[in-house]
Amino acid sequence: MRAAVIEELRKPLVVREVPDPVCPPDGAIVRVGANGICRTDWALWAGEFWTGGPRVEAPFVLGHEFAGTVVEVGREVRGWKEGDRVIFPMNPGEGSCEMCRSGNQHVCDHVDSLVPGVSYWGAFAEYVVVRFADVNLVEVPEGVGFVDVAALACRYMTAFHGVVDQARVRGGEWVAVYGAGGGMGLSTVEIAAATGANVIAIDITEDKLDAARALGAVHTVNASVDDPAEAVRTLTGGGAHVSVDAVGIAAACRNSVLSLRTRGRHLQLGHTTAAEQGHVALPIDVMMVKELEFLSAFGMQGQRFGTMLNMIAAGRLSPGRVVSRTVGLDEASAVLESLETYGPTGVVVIDEFRP
Repeated sequence: MRAAVIEELRKPLVVREVPDPVCPPDGAIVRVGANGICRTDWALWAGEFWTGGPRVEAPFVLGHEFAGTVVEVGREVRGWKEGDRVIFPMNPGEGSCEMCRSGNQHVCDHVDSLVPGVSYWGAFAEYVVVRFADVNLVEVPEGVGFVDVAALACRYMTAFHGVVDQARVRGGEWVAVYGAGGGMGLSTVEIAAATGANVIAIDITEDKLDAARALGAVHTVNASVDDPAEAVRTLTGGGAHVSVDAVGIAAACRNSVLSLRTRGRHLQLGHTTAAEQGHVALPIDVMMVKELEFLSAFGMQGQRFGTMLNMIAAGRLSPGRVVSRTVGLDEASAVLESLETYGPTGVVVIDEFRP
């Protein structure tokens, strides 16, 4: 099969023929229809994950945000067959640990060994192997294109779980989104707006703020011009009910917390890089005195996809609007490199694997 391979960290990906993956007894082989290029991919390629985070060694194939068609299933798989159209949640479970048994397989105790494009070769390729198919795969409804749902496998589902399940956003509440112009940020904006919240988008370029406005933000703040926390407090008359850090930068996390009104909820969706080493200083006294909540989300379990997909079918959500452009496999490296500076607006998706 054809794949974009890391031959050396921080060097351009090399597109070449590699062996097809082998199907495990509990898994499936998926022909990739579309795969989003995520800043997690950049962090792995650049060696810039937080201290103690995952590392990859060359040669390696990235890609954890994909949808496609099942072409083979293992002998232990009962729920899927060749030809099924599927999404694979980026952080799967193996089904038997305490977290999986409680319905939270997205935070499986063994997730570190199960993630395509992180734990083993992923979907910057024509085919990808997935483990524990019966536990994790989610059906793609007929009539829905793979490009439109590729981001569901990572950023969009994480934003949905964070906004709806973790932060419990309600209609009429103020929601501030830091890093609103990236894939995670735009997903958060659209989902929060769909709940009936009043969304304030914060970013540092006008094109990204324009994109957030198009997806439902009622106000925007350019953090390169204005103090964002002060601007949010002014716009909301005291602070947001919920504030989201969608990028993982220390300044964004602190400003998000400082944007909250008393008893507000901070939602962490972005992970840090090596610059923060997994640690961000926070205004603890403010958090204590205001009784603030600090929440987070890391993907979403497969059985919760039904609610999200129903909202898509009803026209309440449209994840395809978060996709800014599609590229071929040969263009993936340039997109990946641009993510160092949070380059593209929204999600860029690979949808062509052969020239």
